[in-house]
Amino acid sequence: MTDRALMEAAQKARENSYSPYSRFRVGAALLTKSGKVYTGCNIENAAFSATVCAERTAIFKAVSEGERAFEALAIVGGKEGETAAFCAPCGVCRQVIAEFCPKDFKILLGTPENFGAYTCDALLPFSFGGKDL
Repeated sequence: MTDRALMEAAQKARENSYSPYSRFRVGAALLTKSGKVYTGCNIENAAFSATVCAERTAIFKAVSEGERAFEALAIVGGKEGETAAFCAPCGVCRQVIAEFCPKDFKILLGTPENFGAYTCDALLPFSFGGKDL
């Protein structure tokens, strides 16, 4: 799968976003080493702490299906009706990515037409993991 196709899958996943409060819709697409793609969208809740981000939705879906080896993650987001030029994962999502992915794991951010590739280490330097326990 090309990076652009993965970004397009993330863009499509945005369509399922449940974001009545922020109106900020995010989609994510996670490519596994086995070639499967798991998508996710953000799902808000009136009790904001119960909200889940698109990135975690995609990762947790994959992990719940027995996948543990990941190739890349694409994230597309923005206000309803727009696509932001750059939508980075929140801190909680960065920590979840660090839990399951190596420091050089590829994260694609931007739009399907214009995106950049970043590493897990670049987005969460000095991450905390199992080795720190």
